[in-house]
Order: sequence, then C-alpha cells, then structure tokens
Amino acid sequence: MKDTVYVKAKRIGLIAQQKGLCIATAESCTGGMLAEALTKIKGASQFFERGFVTYSNQSKIEMLGVSEDNLLIHGAVSAEVATEMAAGALNGSKADCVISITGIAGPGGGTREKPVGLVYFACGRRDGKIKCFEERFGQLYRDRIRKASTLFALDLIYQALETEI
Repeated sequence: MKDTVYVKAKRIGLIAQQKGLCIATAESCTGGMLAEALTKIKGASQFFERGFVTYSNQSKIEMLGVSEDNLLIHGAVSAEVATEMAAGALNGSKADCVISITGIAGPGGGTREKPVGLVYFACGRRDGKIKCFEERFGQLYRDRIRKASTLFALDLIYQALETEI
C-alpha cells in the first residue's frame, strides 16, 4: 500500500501525541502544504504548534531570523538558509520538533547550479541538533515537486519523532 500524505500525517500525529511532542513548520516552496497536511488530522491542535509560511526573503528575515548575509551569499535555496529557518521556527515557537523547507518548485527560477526540483530540508528537535538534507526531485511539474517535498518532509518528521534525528 502506497503511503499518502494523509496516512503519513496521521501516523505522525499519533506518535507526537503519544510522546507529548509538538511540531512547528517553516515553509517556503511548499507554501503551507505541510502545515495543511498536519492540520487535516483530527486532534491536530494537540501536536501542531504553528506553521510559518515564509515565501519571500524579507519574511524569512522578519519571521525566522534568517540572516541577510546568508540570503545574499548562499541564496534562499540553500542548506544554510534551511538550517536558519528551522532554528528560527524553534526560537519562535514552543515546538519540540521543527522542519523547514526551501526550494525551487518551478517551472522557472532554476539555474545550472540550482535547478528546478532542488529542495533543502532542515529538521531537528529542541533537545538535539538540526540536520539538513538536500533532495533533487528533477524536472517534475510544480505541484508534483511541492507534493514530493511534503512527503519527504513528513518522513523526516517521523524520523525525528522516532529516533531524534
């Protein structure tokens, strides 16, 4: 049976509730799709603390404390910015577990160095360190990249809840 977004989100909700943990998200290219998936679950208010949708660079700076230097040097789609987004979500919430997503969903905006489908994720827990992951989903359609990113993020949250990434 293929896991759907709903099935994965429901499993995360159950684990988070059993462990008494709360989750926060910091999203860019998914535009809140991950937060939507988690809040579709009955009882989400017991495990979902908040979501930050920071599509623009200015919102990343203002809401999550991402440094202007990292945005200028590395760009919004980078491991450095994804890590700062996750740290900002931890600092700006009472969540125990956070995940950030920043990438290029297309169809435009890609370059040779940073092609469409490149997405960075940073995930961690308040009691541990934040780890960053790079995925290249290829030249999929925009909606498929966003959905693939959401599914990947759900897998990372599951790992963080179970094994403390």
